[in-house]
Order: sequence, then C-alpha cells, then structure tokens
Amino acid sequence: MIVDVESWMNIRRFRALHERGVSYAEIAAEVGCDWRTVKKYIDAGAASVPPAGPSRRDCLPRVIAPFTGVIDAWLRADITMRASVIHERLVAGYGFAYSYQRVKMYVAEARPRVAAELDRSDENPLRGLHRRFEVLAGAQAQVDWGEEGGILARAGIGKVYSFHMVLSYSRDPFCCYTDSMDLAVFFDCHRRAFAHFGGVPASIVYDRAKTVVRRHVAPGKAVPLHPEAAAFAGHYGFAIDVLAARRPTGKGRVERQVEIVRSHVLAGREFGSLAEMDAAFAAWLPVRRGQVHRTHGQVIAVRAAADRAALTPLPAMPYLVADQHLRRVGKDCLVSFEASLYSVPAARVRAGQYVQLRVTGQVVAIHALPDAGGGLLAAHPRAARRGSWVTDPAHWDGLPDGHTRAVTLDPPQQAGPDRQPAAPRLLTALLSGHAAAATPVARRPLADYDAAAGTTPAPGAGKQEQR
Repeated sequence: MIVDVESWMNIRRFRALHERGVSYAEIAAEVGCDWRTVKKYIDAGAASVPPAGPSRRDCLPRVIAPFTGVIDAWLRADITMRASVIHERLVAGYGFAYSYQRVKMYVAEARPRVAAELDRSDENPLRGLHRRFEVLAGAQAQVDWGEEGGILARAGIGKVYSFHMVLSYSRDPFCCYTDSMDLAVFFDCHRRAFAHFGGVPASIVYDRAKTVVRRHVAPGKAVPLHPEAAAFAGHYGFAIDVLAARRPTGKGRVERQVEIVRSHVLAGREFGSLAEMDAAFAAWLPVRRGQVHRTHGQVIAVRAAADRAALTPLPAMPYLVADQHLRRVGKDCLVSFEASLYSVPAARVRAGQYVQLRVTGQVVAIHALPDAGGGLLAAHPRAARRGSWVTDPAHWDGLPDGHTRAVTLDPPQQAGPDRQPAAPRLLTALLSGHAAAATPVARRPLADYDAAAGTTPAPGAGKQEQR
C-alpha cells in the first residue's frame, strides 16, 4: 500500500518518539494504520521523500502515436513550427480527431529532442555564435524602427513609430517619432538625423526593409537596392550595408537603443502629439550622453566628439525622396492613396486611366503617364490622416452640377373653355371602340351632392355640373 503525502508526513512526525522507545504498534494505533506501514516509513533506512507509485507512462498506447513521425518531420523542416499549426494540419490532412492539448504536450516533448538531433547533424559547428566587431570613428551608423503602438490614440493617431540612428563608434543616439514608415518619411528621418549629428557616416547598416531592399533574394545573392535608397545614399555619400536575413546581432547597437529609449522616454508617460514625444527625447538625451557606456567604458558625449568630427559634411542641397505609385482615376475624378482621395482635373483625364503619384513627406503630385501625354495633373498637400478628401473644386469644371434641375409647388395649368382637358382626351382615346364609351351618363348639379352629404355648398357650386 502506498500512503498519500499527508499520511506519510503524519507517520514521519513520530520518528523522534520511536527513537526514544515508542513501539511501531503504539504509533500505528495513534495514526490509524498497520504497524508494518509505520515501520516502512520511519525505519532508519526509509527514504526521506514522499512515496510515489510506479509511472503509468506508456502503459496504454497514446492517440498521438500514429502521427509522431509526421510531427517530427515537420519539426525537422521548421523547428519553430507552432503546435497550433501542427494540430490544424493534422486535422485537415490526416484525420486527427483529438484535442489540441494532445498535440501541444507531444510537441513540448519532441521539440527539444528534434533540436538536439539537428544540432548534432549541423555541418556548421559555430551556429548560434557571432563575430564581435568594432569600427573607427565616423565609419558606421545603424538604423532601425521601433513600434510604439497606440500611445497617441487619444490624439487621433492610430500607430506611432520611432526612428532610431546610432553612431556605432560612440553609441551616440538619435530618435524621432512618426505616424508612418513609408519611403518619404523614412529618408526624411535620415535628413533629420544627419542634421542632428552634423554630418554623414561612411556607411549605414539596415535590415531588409522594403524601403531599402527592392526584393528579397536567396542567401549569398547580391541584394537589389531600392532605386530611391541608392540615389539618396549616392547624394549624401554613404554606403548601404544590408544585413543577412534574420541576423539582428549585426545591428545590436541600435536594437538595444530602441529598448533603452522606450523605457527611459516613453514608459509611464502620456503625450498629446508627435512633437511632445520628440521634445521628451531631446530632454532625456543629455542624460544619456553623460553616461559611461558599459562596452567602451567612456562617457558617450566624450567619445561622440571624435565620432562626429569624422563624419562627412552635409551636401549643400538636400535630396528629396519621392515615392512613386500607379493609381487609377475614378469616375468621380478622384485618385486613392493611403485611404485618402485626391482630385485631378476632369478635362485632362478619363475614367479608369492610370496616373503616377510622386509622394514626398508633404506633397502628393499626380502626373499623367507618357502614353497619355505626360505632365503634372495636380499637386496636393499630403493628407494629415487616413480617409481625408483633398480636392480642388476647379477640377470638376465642365461636369454637370445639377443647376438645371428644378421643382415647383404651383398647380398645373387649368384647361380653357375652348379646349378639352388632357385627361378626358386621354380617357376617350383609351375607351374608343369599347362598349362602355357609348353608355349614357346622367348629369346633375353639384348641390345635390352637398344636400346628400349635409354640407354647405360652395359659392357658385349650383352652376357646376358633375359627370
């Protein structure tokens, strides 16, 4: 017999009395069990842990057993595959009729085992390790985005993003906040960062963002750059360094900076605008620059002086990035972009025509395509928020505006004595040739109807007749 934990503890507390001469039978009478059980658990050689029954594991076949080979194969192909996805595929393709918990428990057991198998068979024994690097002053900066969520939801801004640039040599940071991550905003943040640092680094490290990379390619292949990103880098004189896919350690300096700024600037605070958030970072920046960095062991501001002195000077003229899009013109002479509508002149377009949008941070310029004659059709300020209408009423000149439509409350014109009313003529035409047309109709004064109804006849009513 295996006693429960509470009974085992009750027996064990009499061990000291037994050592002073109390018998097993006396203790058994006190705790209410057989003396042999007492002897088993308080004897000098008894275990000091509660008793446990033999494991019932694998006593019965598990319902997941026929599917373990399939699950293991999926985990070998992608060790990060979620148990919910595995359960979904088993139900859809393999007739698995049991709960998700069965799959979850097996995956929790199988994943470490499969991961160990993959590690043993991996041809690269250095997987998981990375090379630490240091750079010269002014040689490199790192860029990344942070997503700050709905911190300005009360101000009508659904999502807020933080742009970060860090000088790699000194860890001197820059941050600004935006409500978009599109191409024009992305490189406008670069211009602000260059102005903040007072120059341009020799190279900038990016991940494979769509504002930098035109498309993704296989590992080891040359990465095609976005044309506007290449033109911007050429204008300011820095090299674009694109990391390999899934390699966040390559820009760990800025990755860490995103978390530092979020915890020191945003945590526990409320803001009413993007400008307030930028001002909060500017107020905290001297505190950060006055700290001793744990890696290079120097005050950030002191090391940043050498970093900034080695930057390339800014060019005389800024480069304005314009993101380009194709859009169709609607029947209402409106073009949609980012859920907002922009007007184009009706006299120069047709419904369904494609136009080119050249978008900067402040302006949306709409151009005709070369096959339609080319040229600028319209230029509008960029909508401040999604769902806006940005229109010029002059663009609808020449279209019907409804000014010729009219209504009236005047009664219809009465028929004269010399002509028959239109309604009787129509009735006669409809009844021509019908037997009812020849039926005689009695004529009587309208006063007879007033007398029958008990009403006062209107003046002159006796002179009218009703057919």
